[in-house]
Amino acid sequence: MADPIRRLVQELARLPGIGEKSATRLAFYMIRSNRQQIRDLAQALLDATDKIRLCSVCMNMTEADPCSMCTDPRRDPETICVVATPSDLIAIDRGGHFRGRYHVLHGLLSPLEGIGPDDIRLAELVRRLSGPSPGAKSAAQGLPPQGDLAQGELAQGDLAQGEPAQGEPAQGESGSTADQGRSVGSRSVREVIIATSPSVDGEATAMYIARTIKPLGIQVSRIATGLPVGGELEYSDQATIARALAGRATM
Repeated sequence: MADPIRRLVQELARLPGIGEKSATRLAFYMIRSNRQQIRDLAQALLDATDKIRLCSVCMNMTEADPCSMCTDPRRDPETICVVATPSDLIAIDRGGHFRGRYHVLHGLLSPLEGIGPDDIRLAELVRRLSGPSPGAKSAAQGLPPQGDLAQGELAQGDLAQGEPAQGEPAQGESGSTADQGRSVGSRSVREVIIATSPSVDGEATAMYIARTIKPLGIQVSRIATGLPVGGELEYSDQATIARALAGRATM
């Protein structure tokens, strides 16, 4: 295999979900494609990495700051849905059932992997909820200790955790995130919905967020878990059935 092809295969194989065989197929497909198609692909990659930043309010990936979701007057500013990654945000918003606003953590707590509260976008959420009071900064800095959180594998975020995206204000800049967040919608937040996955790390993150937010006097809720729509009871595992029973609703 020629060195340029080998290098292309190696770079493609570094992408998540792409093995060496898939990378080889993609590499030969690109080589056989017309040059304009390859130029368009390369330009799209450059534009995405150069122009995309984190929204200073919700931490979602965006080109304009604040993002379109934070500035949309049709969305309820009193309800915030907390998700782990931008991909989770897209999955929830695609259905059109939730019309509030979002906050993206870009990761989950995982003591086993050394991922703590400072490695995800939790401080930005606390500052966003604390409002313009003098205690906002201290509330963000005074996050409770992790304690004995359940350990598990890290659910990878879409950005490197703890590293600001290009053009993103540094977390230490005075009031930049909180001030812009308060300027988008003047009503205070009434409810925070934690929509992390029901994995070990997701549950640990949800419990930690709830413990952090409740002293602010904001209602904290968790998305329901249990049997999927169209699922069969006899094929469900015991943990799923237990969650479905615990989260039963009155008819």
